[in-house]
Amino acid sequence: MTGRKITKLGTVKGSGNVFRDLGRPEAELLQLKALLAAQIVRALDETGLTVRGAESITGNAAADFSRIRNADLGRFTVDRLMTILSRLGREVDVTVTVRGRKNVTRAHAMPAGV
Repeated sequence: MTGRKITKLGTVKGSGNVFRDLGRPEAELLQLKALLAAQIVRALDETGLTVRGAESITGNAAADFSRIRNADLGRFTVDRLMTILSRLGREVDVTVTVRGRKNVTRAHAMPAGV
């Protein structure tokens, strides 16, 4: 183990959204999908439902539940995930907070009068 340099690691306080911290585009959307998917997995685990059981209750394919368990959420919209939760007997409350962004370029700003 000669020649290896040991580096001390520090901690960094996150923003609460790992996707934003990683610089991913559409970080808020990805975070919302991940939160909804986690609640679907929780509902399945708490009720002991298999993917086949969830398929029969919700009408969504068993493969969809496998994708959700594996966090493969690219094929899912927010409303679809919310519908799945509803069909699993869960009530979803959403709170939206809108605030201005820092460093918004003119090209991304809304035109006047819109």
